[in-house]
Amino acid sequence: MLKVGLTGGIAAGKSVVGEMFVSLGAHLVQADKIAHSLMEQGQAVYDEVVKHFGKEILNQDRSINRSKLAEAAFGPGVASGTPPTRVDELNRIVHPVVIQRQDEWMDTVGEHDPKAVAIVEAALILEAGAARRFDRLIVVTCDPEQRAARFAVRQNLDPESARKEVARRMAAQLPDEQKVKAAHYVIDNSGTLDATREQVKRVWEKLRADLDAATTYRESAT
Repeated sequence: MLKVGLTGGIAAGKSVVGEMFVSLGAHLVQADKIAHSLMEQGQAVYDEVVKHFGKEILNQDRSINRSKLAEAAFGPGVASGTPPTRVDELNRIVHPVVIQRQDEWMDTVGEHDPKAVAIVEAALILEAGAARRFDRLIVVTCDPEQRAARFAVRQNLDPESARKEVARRMAAQLPDEQKVKAAHYVIDNSGTLDATREQVKRVWEKLRADLDAATTYRESAT
C-alpha cells in the first residue's frame, strides 16, 4: 500500500482534487470529517474543547458552533497581522486523536487492499508534524485571488470579508512556498477543472508507478 498525504492552504481545492483521485481508484479520508466526528457530544475531544474554550462556543443544543470556535481560536485580530493566540491550543487537543484515527484508517485499508493508494486529505499535515507518516506528499496550490473568491462563494461572504478571513486563517498555516518544498508532487488548481484533472491523472500514474516499484522491492527483499 502507498500512504499519501494531500494538503494545501485554505480554499486551494483539496477536496476537489481528492475526489478526482477517488474517481481514478484511490481510497480517501478527510481529516476535517474525522475532526467533526470527534467534536460530537460524548467524545473526549468535545469535552476538552469545551473545557478550554468555554460554553460560549456551543449552540443551544450544546453542539459546538464551529464559527464561534474559529473566532475563539483565531481571534479577531489575525487578519491585521496579530498572531493567533489559541490555534496551537486547539491543535494540541484535536491533532493527536485525528492523526491516530488516520493511521487506523490507513491500516484498515491496507489490510483489505495491500495494493491500495490510501490518501489522507488534511490542511495541516506539515504543521502537525505528520508528514513522516506518509510515503508521498501532494500539495495543492492556487492563485491567492482565486482562493479568496472560492472562499467567498463557499461561506457566502463579500469579497473583502473573504480576503480578510482567508488571511486570518492562512496566518496559522505554513505558506505555500514551504509546503511546495516539502512535496513530492504539486498540483496547481489555479486553472480550469479540466487542467486540474489532467495534472491529477499524471500524478496518479506516478503514484501507481511508485507503488509498483515499492511492491517489487519488498518482494525481492523477502
